[in-house]
Amino acid sequence: MQTTIDYNTRIPNNVNLAEDRALQRALEHWQPRFLDWWRDMGPDESTNHDVYLRTAVSVEHEGWAQFGYVKMPDYRWGIFLNPVEPGGLINFGEHKGEPVWQEVPGEHRANLRRIIVTQGDTEPASVEQQRHLGFTCPSMYDLRNLFQVNVEEGRHLWAMVYLLHRYFGRDGREEAEALLTRRSGDANNPRILGAFNEKTPDWLAFFMFTYFTDRDGKFQLCALAESGFEPLARTTRFMLTEEAHHMFIGQYGVARVIQRSCEVMKELNTDDPAKVRAAGAIDLETIQRYLNFHYSVTIDLFGADQSSNAATFYTEGLKGRFNETKRSDDHVLKGQTYRMLQAVDGKLMESDAPMLNALNEVLRDDYIRDSMRGVERWNKVIEKMQLPQRLQVPHKAFHRKIGTFAGLWVSPGGRVISESEWNAGVRDWMPTTEDRAFVASLMGRVVEPSKFASWIAPPATGINGQALDFEYVRFN
Repeated sequence: MQTTIDYNTRIPNNVNLAEDRALQRALEHWQPRFLDWWRDMGPDESTNHDVYLRTAVSVEHEGWAQFGYVKMPDYRWGIFLNPVEPGGLINFGEHKGEPVWQEVPGEHRANLRRIIVTQGDTEPASVEQQRHLGFTCPSMYDLRNLFQVNVEEGRHLWAMVYLLHRYFGRDGREEAEALLTRRSGDANNPRILGAFNEKTPDWLAFFMFTYFTDRDGKFQLCALAESGFEPLARTTRFMLTEEAHHMFIGQYGVARVIQRSCEVMKELNTDDPAKVRAAGAIDLETIQRYLNFHYSVTIDLFGADQSSNAATFYTEGLKGRFNETKRSDDHVLKGQTYRMLQAVDGKLMESDAPMLNALNEVLRDDYIRDSMRGVERWNKVIEKMQLPQRLQVPHKAFHRKIGTFAGLWVSPGGRVISESEWNAGVRDWMPTTEDRAFVASLMGRVVEPSKFASWIAPPATGINGQALDFEYVRFN
């Protein structure tokens, strides 16, 4: 298996696509439909921009990408898998210790297809959610980062479509077509997962999305990277290389918003949100409410607290846990339990559940710990400015729509409350119509090199060693 990528073909790849003419023709038939989708639902009015993008040239950890100007419709989307690791064994479930599968086992076909389709559906969904953000970018630097995320989400769609075409025959081809027909937020044909039907109306929402929701992507991809179906594992391992940059954009973007907010608070010697807003920055209270919304919507993506599907996927060797091979248990989990929080008669109580059925919750808890570390890094920004305020993630039962906490009214601190108490407090906890209108009012487009909007601090360094006044996007 080659590790460098062949760009001398219509579909760049490192899977020797030319050796399978039927597959190549099928993907070449899908390719123009993908480009039609990109023109219709990709970044709006960006067709003629020259964008300073990174493009994968290898799947090796070192030197895997090159930078240069590209028109996004000409971006070379392709199919890139990590190299085969000889002697690979399945690391968990009832097939533990058996050789990994190079083809789809018939008995697991339906479940694998479902997993791949669900993952694949998230990729074009996020592009659709973000397609108008270029009109309100806070800087040329940020606009380029948005476009980088967009083209890589498009490539992640290609990664899943390759698996569907290569391993699932007519069913896979039909699923690949459907990935281009669903639309984020469409009442009649929405995307599969709820968070991917929410709007991303402004850049604070975009940064929160790339921090929280792309972090869900990290944990889902890490679980799939353990799969006994080796082509899926190899595909997701390379996707994680690109996903890391998306989370960085979110982490650093929110940090820069916080930095600017703190600067204004220090300059004015005030923590009054109205005065911070009047100075053209976003107050920390509004940032906290945005955090609450995006965090709570994202942890619902992990699914029900107890799930027979999760147990099946694990037992069958299809989807592991985060850092599966680093865990010290038997990797079979029969008879093991997991301590988890549940809602019982309107109260929050801890109890033991069968580990296999609690695997969604295990992954969610791993995600929560990782998310909290990032929020602490945001708090370091506030701390360095010698201000007392701190951000925090809300309780895991707060604003949940899926699982045992659905329908329960819970405060950000974790107190079960009445519906009337929720209605009285929700304006302090969740973004209001007025909050979103205010943030939207700040979203004037800034595209002059080295210039930044009033509500966000400049980055410390440019991209790929370039200066901050580098022309990251050329408007033609």
